Order: sequence, then C-alpha cells, then structure tokens
Amino acid sequence: MDRAQFHIRDLHVRFRTQAGELHAVKGVSLSVARGETLAIVGESGSGKSQTMLAALGLIASNGVVTGSATLSGQELIGASERVLNTIRGATVTMIFQEPMTSLDPLFTIGQQIIAVIRRHRKLSQSEARAEAVALLERVRIPDAANRLAAYPHEMSGGQRQRVMIAMALANRPDVLVADEPTTALDVTIQSEILALLAELQRDMGMAIVFITHDLGVVRRIANRVAVMRYGEIVESGPVRQVFDAPRHAYTRALLEAEPGGTKAAVAADAPVLLAAEQVRVHYAIRSGFFGRAKRVIRAVDGVSLTLRRGETLGVVGESGSGKSTLGRAIVKLAPASGMIRFEDRALVPLSRAEMRPLRRSLQMVFQDPYGSLSPRMTVGEIITEGLLVHEPALSAAARDRRAAEALEEVQLDAALRNRFPHEFSGGQRQRIAIARSMILKPQLVILDEPTSALDRSIQKAIVDLLRDLQKRHDLAYLFISHDLAVVRAMADKILVMKDGLVVEQGPRDELIRHPREDYTQRLLAAATQTGFLAG
Repeated sequence: MDRAQFHIRDLHVRFRTQAGELHAVKGVSLSVARGETLAIVGESGSGKSQTMLAALGLIASNGVVTGSATLSGQELIGASERVLNTIRGATVTMIFQEPMTSLDPLFTIGQQIIAVIRRHRKLSQSEARAEAVALLERVRIPDAANRLAAYPHEMSGGQRQRVMIAMALANRPDVLVADEPTTALDVTIQSEILALLAELQRDMGMAIVFITHDLGVVRRIANRVAVMRYGEIVESGPVRQVFDAPRHAYTRALLEAEPGGTKAAVAADAPVLLAAEQVRVHYAIRSGFFGRAKRVIRAVDGVSLTLRRGETLGVVGESGSGKSTLGRAIVKLAPASGMIRFEDRALVPLSRAEMRPLRRSLQMVFQDPYGSLSPRMTVGEIITEGLLVHEPALSAAARDRRAAEALEEVQLDAALRNRFPHEFSGGQRQRIAIARSMILKPQLVILDEPTSALDRSIQKAIVDLLRDLQKRHDLAYLFISHDLAVVRAMADKILVMKDGLVVEQGPRDELIRHPREDYTQRLLAAATQTGFLAG
C-alpha cells in the first residue's frame, strides 16, 4: 500500500443531543492517493467537514464515531490521544476556512510556526526559526524574516491563510485536509492560494482532501469529487465525469445553482435617488511617544457615483479596497467629507438627530447576519425594532402583524417569528436581516456582502429574492461584493475600487466584456479561473 494513501470505510458519526440522536455522517467511504486531490462537496450541513474531523479524532465530545479511517496503514478510529497527537500535524494536517479563529491572537506567527515545527521535529530554536522563515518564503509572504514578529491581526486575510498553509506544511505531511480554505477570500487571493496549493502538492507529492461548496474551485483543482447530502455520498467519480454527466438530481441542482440571469435595465428618465461627489473617509493613526507621529489611512479617497430609483450599482474590489467603508459612509455610519445627496437632502452636514428620520429610507444589510442579529431577541422583536423608533404609535399587535407580513415577503413562515436567530440556518438568517430592513419600506438599501458566506444554491435564492423585492418596491441597491457572478446577476452598473480609489465604473455588460484597466482585467481573470464567473 502506498504510504500516503488515506482510506475511510463505512464511517458513521452520531451526536447525542437534547432532542435525541443526530446521525450526521452515514456510512461514508472515501480514499485519496499520494499526489491526488479529492474534493468533498455539498451544502452546509451535508456532513463533509464532520467526516474529516471524525476521521482525525477531532469530533465534539458528544459525538460517537464508528467505522474505519486508516492512514499509511495506521487505524485512526479508536486510537489513543497520544497516538493521534503524533500523527496530526506531522503525517496529516488540516487547515480551516477562517485562519483568524485558528491562529492564537496572543502569540506572533513566528512563535506559532516554530511551536508546530519543534513539536514533531528535534530542532533547536534557531534551526526551527530558520525553517519558519523558509516556510513563509515558500508560501510567498514578503519580508518573511521580519514578518515572524507579526501578530495575526497585523496581517491580511490572504496572508493569514498563507501562514496557516505554512504551519500545515511545516512537517511535510503525507495528507493535507483543507476545509473551505478559500471561501472567505477575494477572487484574486483565492486564485493565488489555489495555485500555491497546487504548486506545493507537485513539489511535495502530498495527497489533498479539499472540502468546499464551490464547484468552480473543484473543477480547477481536483482529480476526483465526492458529492455529499444529508450525511451520505450521493455521487462520486472523476471530476470531469461527474460534472459533465451528473447522475444524481442533487449534483445537477448544485451545478445549476450559479446565480443566473441579469437585471432588467431601469428607465433612462428614472429620477436620481443618490448622488455622491468626491467622498472621502480618512483616518489619522497616531503612534510613537505620546501619540505624536501621525499616519493617514485613506479608506475612501474621492469617490463619485450616482444611483437612480430602481437601479443597482455593484461595488467590487478586494478586501481593503474601501467598498464597505463607502457603503457605511453613505448612510453616515462612517465619518465622511465631500457631497452625499439623498433625494434633495445633503447628508454630510446632518447631525445624528437630523439623520434619524431619514434612516428608515436608507437601510443596510450586512455580510454576517448572525453577528448583526441579537441572540437575546426573538426574530419578531428583531424585525420590528426599527418600528419602535420610526412608528412609535403602533400597538404591539400591529407590530406583530407587520413582522408576520415582513417574514412572508422574504418567504419565511410567519409562525417562526417567536424563535431565536440560532434556530435558523445561514440563509434563513439572511432573509431575516433583509426582512428587518424591508419592514421600514426603504428607498435605498446598502447590501454589504449579503451572500458571500452562503452556499451557492442559497446565494441564488437570495439573489432571486432581492431582485423580486426590488421590482416590487422600486428599490435602489448599492450592492457591495467581491463575487462577480453575483454582481453580474444583480447590477445595472459596476464600480471597481482599489485602495480607496475608483479604478473604473460603467454599465455591467460593457465593463465585464471590455474592462479597460489592468486591475479590473485581473479581477475578471481570477473570477474566471476559480469558477466564479463563467465565460
């Protein structure tokens, strides 16, 4: 048997819960060979991550695992913690979707990489440090020797993911398990990370198990794919075979889940609802003794735009481009200079009290609905919170009726309004966040990455919902995203940002088909390579 082969046979995972037993993984069998990439795909809750966590002995304490998982002939199911600790981090390693939760904020990245190296290899501190520098250079972290002293929060999302890859490869594993390692990254950074993993795999000959819900990524990197649903593998085989001739209805549904269609154009004489000229958001950062040294961060630097009633402006760019700050500045959640005019009101000079009546017309929906929904309030209370401010004369019964209507409008059961946010899925929570905005009957909604954390099929449903609400209520959207497939499905016009500046803007089709600027061309090329944007 090839020493780098990883076999899973008839794996079952059950969790003991207050509501009874949850059978999360049901008889899964998989294998991956040296130098091969196996992708495990499926929507959230399909069991794909639990399969690999169980195989590596990382399951939650209320979980029970049966079946077999062998690595280089070594049985992992039922192995002692001592045995597993010698294998994990050396023979097999795992990287996760969000490196910020995996890296310890109290230690520098150098300390964390060196600890991993010395845990499994008999190297001195200086030898381990030299190895850590070499690893950071290999994953293309600039100025690697000096970056060892950086803390996780001092690095970008893409750099933190590269650090996690460096740690995972520190002891030259036979198998690398990558659990959604690129989902939260911009398309350009995602493309770089995927290319890096492929290069490292060629150099080291390791096997990769790549867990994802993104079929575009699978098409680019994997040799074989296993499709999971409700804890079972419904289809598996070579990627081309499964994608070109899917046998199972669920596989076909996943392949068809790309947000499709385009938005109907607004009338040329539609009134301008929002106009902004030379908007700037600058932050002064003081450092040094007594905070005397000052550095200015130009988060948004002279952005101008117009948005008509019923129109959608897509704002795209990498993390740190300033697109979210621009959205917050428009609704006065970030201090800005320049001119921002909503209908006939100049917003920049308005005080907080003067802005309050306008907030019902200017709403914002955020990327992470779980973080923006209070866990201590019921869904009904969350949705109607704005009514307490803007329609205080409404009775409790009237507010409850409005909550029911708002939930029905976003295609959720009104009977669920007395439940709490944690009782809903990610897609349902995003519908709740949208209902909270829509209950106030706004004219303009800022949508800040509202679909980026969702599975592709749920993204498609949210896009369809947003387009339906826009048509029904003649809404204007400022749609902020790094996902060009979603932007193409939603927008009339696209504005591209980089480092706080507008790189270019124009009609959707013209900009996608004939981008003028190198940066826009790179964004579109990366989106095509990673499967976000079909040709």
